[in-house]
Amino acid sequence: MICEMCGKDVPQTKAVIVEGSRLSVCPACARFGEDYRASSAGGAPVTQSVIEKRLEKREKRMKSKDIYAGASTVELVEDYGGAIRAAREAKGMDQEKFAASILEKKGTIAKIEANSLVPDDKIIKKIEKALGIKLTETVQSGVTVGGTGSGNRMTLGNFIRKE
Repeated sequence: MICEMCGKDVPQTKAVIVEGSRLSVCPACARFGEDYRASSAGGAPVTQSVIEKRLEKREKRMKSKDIYAGASTVELVEDYGGAIRAAREAKGMDQEKFAASILEKKGTIAKIEANSLVPDDKIIKKIEKALGIKLTETVQSGVTVGGTGSGNRMTLGNFIRKE
């Protein structure tokens, strides 16, 4: 008789279950599985558990993944110009002195305070340090894409303005 696991020609084989399959194996390979008669006497829990595990893995693998879940971004606060102006005036500086203190032009500061210019990260850091304020906030993304759940999905109709 030939062992179905290692392929050796042996005088006798033993029926065992290896990862849900019934095999006739030599006594040396029998240690890798469970006795077929012992597992079949208690019903089919071994085979069923293997099938359940594989189905769980398959279901987990087939789920659509939300790549934006838990993603957070750092954004500029809504009224950054007003916050800068209030903090600058609280320190008793005019736009010219403040601009000179952070090595920027007065016109740039005026545009930022009027919310007509969005400052880059370098200028934001300078302003935050000079005035002791926080101009950025961490925002969690709340939009989910492709997930299963209730019927509250984003549709094209959510973006179109009806008049």
